[in-house]
Amino acid sequence: MKLSDIKNNETVVITKVLGHGSFRKRIAEMGFIKGKQVKVIKTAPFNGPVEYKILNYNISLRRSEAERIEVIPLEEFVTPPHEGFEGVIDRNIIIDSTSPRAKTINVALAGNPNSGKTTLYNQLSGSRERVGNYSGVTVDIKKTTFTAYGYTFHFFDLPGTYSLTAYTAEEIYVRKFIYEETPDVVINVLDATNLERNLFLSTQLIDMDLRVVVALNMFDELSKQSQQLNFDKLGKLMGMPFVPTVSSRGEGLDDLLQKVIRVYEGTEPTTRHIHINYGQELESSINAIRDIIKVNKPITDKISSRFLAIKLLEKDQQVLELMSGYPNFMEIAAVTHKEIKRMESLLNEDSETIVTDAKYAFISGALKETMHTPKPVITSMSDKIDRILTHPKLALPIFGLILFVVFYTTFTLGAYPMGWIDKGVLWISEGLRSIMADGMLKDLLIDGIISGTGSVLVFLPNILILFFFISLLEGTGYMARASFIMDKVMHKFGLHGRSFIPMIMGFGCNVPAILATRTLRNRGDRLLTMLIVPFMSCSARLPVYILIISAFFTKYQALILIGIYAFGIILAFITAQVFNKLMFKNKETPFVMELPTYRMPTMRNILFNMWEKTKHYLKKIGTVILVGVIIIWALEYFPRTTERTAGYETTIEMLQVQADTDAAAAQLLQQTEMEMESDRLMNSYIGRIGKVMQPIMSPMGFDWKMSIALLAGLPAKEIIISTMGVLYQSNVDESTVNLQEKLINEVHDRGKLKGHKVFNTASALAFLVFILVYFPCIGTVAAINNESGTWKWGAFSVAYTTSLAWVLALITYQIAILII
Repeated sequence: MKLSDIKNNETVVITKVLGHGSFRKRIAEMGFIKGKQVKVIKTAPFNGPVEYKILNYNISLRRSEAERIEVIPLEEFVTPPHEGFEGVIDRNIIIDSTSPRAKTINVALAGNPNSGKTTLYNQLSGSRERVGNYSGVTVDIKKTTFTAYGYTFHFFDLPGTYSLTAYTAEEIYVRKFIYEETPDVVINVLDATNLERNLFLSTQLIDMDLRVVVALNMFDELSKQSQQLNFDKLGKLMGMPFVPTVSSRGEGLDDLLQKVIRVYEGTEPTTRHIHINYGQELESSINAIRDIIKVNKPITDKISSRFLAIKLLEKDQQVLELMSGYPNFMEIAAVTHKEIKRMESLLNEDSETIVTDAKYAFISGALKETMHTPKPVITSMSDKIDRILTHPKLALPIFGLILFVVFYTTFTLGAYPMGWIDKGVLWISEGLRSIMADGMLKDLLIDGIISGTGSVLVFLPNILILFFFISLLEGTGYMARASFIMDKVMHKFGLHGRSFIPMIMGFGCNVPAILATRTLRNRGDRLLTMLIVPFMSCSARLPVYILIISAFFTKYQALILIGIYAFGIILAFITAQVFNKLMFKNKETPFVMELPTYRMPTMRNILFNMWEKTKHYLKKIGTVILVGVIIIWALEYFPRTTERTAGYETTIEMLQVQADTDAAAAQLLQQTEMEMESDRLMNSYIGRIGKVMQPIMSPMGFDWKMSIALLAGLPAKEIIISTMGVLYQSNVDESTVNLQEKLINEVHDRGKLKGHKVFNTASALAFLVFILVYFPCIGTVAAINNESGTWKWGAFSVAYTTSLAWVLALITYQIAILII
């Protein structure tokens, strides 16, 4: 009987995991081994992945993957009399605690995703790293330094990882960091409510012969579940001290630091060098391989020979490559092959599974001796919430409703502080205008810097509101559910379900979204996801959307905004399908993803996440955007005269004499002044650039100013607004820094359309589409270059997005003209 055949709410026992390679190894490490109970929870919408509960946590697999797991009914399973718990082998090494120690301790934080590792890092260091309740938040190593108890601590927050197997980029990254940087102490952060799965990584840290302190995180939740853990006894058994912590509230962290100091100094009695006893046959194979490895001292000076031997038994390709340059590599390979063959024939199982089973046997035995677990609650609160949010029929409507609420609130709530900031910037402009003498400095400050940066600053409240909701969704664990819900749809378009997390992150900023593609194991999946992430409307585009939608789509603003975001997602799916068939032809990779327990994020973390994004936005206004504004203003300001300027000035002098007594002359004077300014603007440096671009952009209904704004947006999309703030300011009364009124009243100043409105519904829609699709910002292109390993993919993303933007904007404009 296959796991894929089991109905919802049924519980079965695993008897065998079929298949080969990385999939089998990964799900074995996640707990899918012989003898473990699995409960079927539900199927995702569109008959997508299936949610299962194993080892007290929820995980999703596709049906094609569940077909590889053989099971039997719970009542038919007979527990074997001996489950393989052999205890540990004490190495009896005396630690010298009398030798002098430096007052600097290098500490690495290692733990499973969702164990609270980054929250603990933030609390200890005062740092404000981004925290989210799903896998793949920490995509690089973060470092912080602080002092406590007379020591200087260098803390390294390693990417979340389930094991030290060469399965994902994170796991290779963590393993390489540990044996190359050799931290003094490793803090292994565990989710106290899910010890059986979390301790798997701990066994590998023991194999690496490291000095470890265990942070037993979320210990308060363990107590709420009425589970009793003798963590002192467990620590003595495993040779590493356990410290209960609640990182979200900062509880137990002082004890943790003091324990780190004692382990570093060699005065902690719990710490002892042990080997996990994997059983007579497996230990025999480990020792045989280890003896050959130990001949080469350079590698074993950094990496435990026992760890290497175990990894070779697990057929770890990275370790094989690591050792391939050593003189006796052929002998190592021969002994490894011999021992693998012996173990597999003896136990009738793959060697990787044999090692994994032995580790889980040790973990189960250790927990039986130290932990009392009452009868489990039939349905947890998290499961009750999931019954609604991931319901096969309700999940997508709820997801759509959540997006609607986010965007509707962004518009309605953000409108009030937008008005306040608008008035504040205008008040500053009027004050400076009244006290400064006329001249270039006054024009630069008021018409350039204040008008340009102020046009961007007014959208800060909308950015804050959007990031509040994104932080809330990340912190609760809903993001992982979004991947679960969307996997079937994404699979149809050649994308992996995990690609949905970088795509969602792209709504905040495309750069960290590109970095988050590291969570995808297959290089083709990573590249494909990188190329479609720019279609996700980042926060830099949001002010432009709000500006255009508020001015030209006064009804159904939230729906129009949702439509733009949805169009980006649809476009990403279609592009992925085309690229997958033409360029990548990705092999199907497993969808193995944890669905973390719902947790209410602390307001502290949400506010700090918002502040980080706000700082980034304000910093961009004060640097990139400010420089862009000055450049655009200078290109627009010079030269000051044209061939027709002298004639206009003569006419203006004559009209000024008559204007006081003749209303018609006064009106003609105002019109002549506007024509002179329009003539100067057309012949300015930026006007000349606009003339060159105009033939290319006019089929979409864009005037030369819109074209220049798009060109200026290449470094950062916010510059589009500041550029428009500089360019669209001569034809209407300066009563606001908000551009809506200026854009509504803007008319063409040349050609057949002279005197007609520049913006209408059709051109506004085409402009929105062009903004959505064209040229990722410079930071995103650089991230694609770095993550892909070559500049070619970054250049390709620039070329195809800009070409596609022109085509789609043209189609949008022409269709809208016909319909509207």
